[in-house]
Amino acid sequence: MDFSGALNIVLVLVASCLLFLLACRKKKFKNLPPGPTPLPFIGNMHQVDLSGTYGPMYTFHLGSRPCVVLSGYKVLKEALIDKAEEFSGRGDFPAVQMWSNGNGEPCRWRSLRRFAISTLKNFGMGKRSLEERIKEEAQFLMAEFRKTQGKPFDPTFFLSCAGSNIICTLVFGDRFEYTDKKFLTLLDLINSNWKLMSSTWGQLLFTFPKIMRHVPGPHRLIYKNYLKLAEFVRERIEMNRETLDSNHMRDFIDCFLIKLQQVPPIYLRTMSKTTVNLFFAGTETVSSTLRYGLRILLRHPEVEEKLHEEIDRVIGPNRSPCMEDRSRMPYTDAVLHEIQRYADIVPMGVPHTVTRDIEFRGYTLPKDLNIIPLLCTSQFDPTQFKNPNSFDPTHFLDENGRFRKNDALMAFSAGKRVCLGESLAIMELFIFLTSILQSFNLKPLMDPKDIDITPESSGLGNIPRPYQFCLLPR
Repeated sequence: MDFSGALNIVLVLVASCLLFLLACRKKKFKNLPPGPTPLPFIGNMHQVDLSGTYGPMYTFHLGSRPCVVLSGYKVLKEALIDKAEEFSGRGDFPAVQMWSNGNGEPCRWRSLRRFAISTLKNFGMGKRSLEERIKEEAQFLMAEFRKTQGKPFDPTFFLSCAGSNIICTLVFGDRFEYTDKKFLTLLDLINSNWKLMSSTWGQLLFTFPKIMRHVPGPHRLIYKNYLKLAEFVRERIEMNRETLDSNHMRDFIDCFLIKLQQVPPIYLRTMSKTTVNLFFAGTETVSSTLRYGLRILLRHPEVEEKLHEEIDRVIGPNRSPCMEDRSRMPYTDAVLHEIQRYADIVPMGVPHTVTRDIEFRGYTLPKDLNIIPLLCTSQFDPTQFKNPNSFDPTHFLDENGRFRKNDALMAFSAGKRVCLGESLAIMELFIFLTSILQSFNLKPLMDPKDIDITPESSGLGNIPRPYQFCLLPR
């Protein structure tokens, strides 16, 4: 047989294989929700808001990957809560998987999650409670704020330091001074990755992970920053390993090192990844929410005035705020919930997958299909909030001024994939914000009506616009 004849046979075989794979793919995804026809290569990235056309559940293509988008409180509740197990798989998250080499086996990440939750809970109930630690850090934060002497400043750095130090207490057993060089490097790496993952480059990486890994651009810093964060954590792990005492657990790393003695060695490769992820999630989300919250209060001085009144009446000027105060401060509680709803720091939530083939709302969702839960559509759902596009604390107050919970607030997601640090974040937000307003009045540098409280950029997170303001001692 001549060369051309052999080549023709190879081409026919290749074409047959491609047609077979396409047929299998079409069969697998034959009964997905409706959605727009994807363009070659880019999928549907040129189209963003599709719920108005296709309803609360539609198919969206990230490049060549089909995903099902869930939109609105009702469908999100049905999926994430009513069918929590079926929608609890870990979805594609390229910015993290570049560094961590994929998701890992489901049994492993589930056991690691259970371990992390139980360990963090235990450290919140120790000799020096976590609440006391947050109250102590709040006083360090107030001391830094007093040094501004009423002059204009940007609060980003101080809020990041305070939030990160709480995570440091849990993971490393102690805090860092706000001038510590290694600590400052850690914060810079976290802040840099948060912005990069929320930028256009980060969105391109999410859409075309295999291609963008080889394309030069700012997104490549995400991987490099993760490696630097991992090195920082590795050094601390080695420090703990050298002084480990199984009878005296000092922090999360000690507990993990003890756990490694009971499980296969493969867990060793996941330890730094788990610790870095705790840092990343626990530092930037809380500090960004507080930064966004202060900017919102600058825009709404009438809300700040009511907060001052409630703080003065319930807590007074002399003692530190504590979590017991929260039940007697319905307006403050409502404002904090409304800040989380309106700021919408993580609008999309982390991607999920379907854990088995299921029928859902009349459609067939195959195992491992990527699911994108648009949490923001629950928090801005007009059927759940009377004035969703405006900042309005009465969304969480009843007609008698009592706090009213609203399940449509999904700032920490919902179901089996709910953020494991939810209770910690709520504690930080309450104590830090009430401590600030107990000690200071907020002074904007412009007319409040001119303050823009829309995000600077949106992607993985909604990034609040940079700003300066003054804190005037009360």
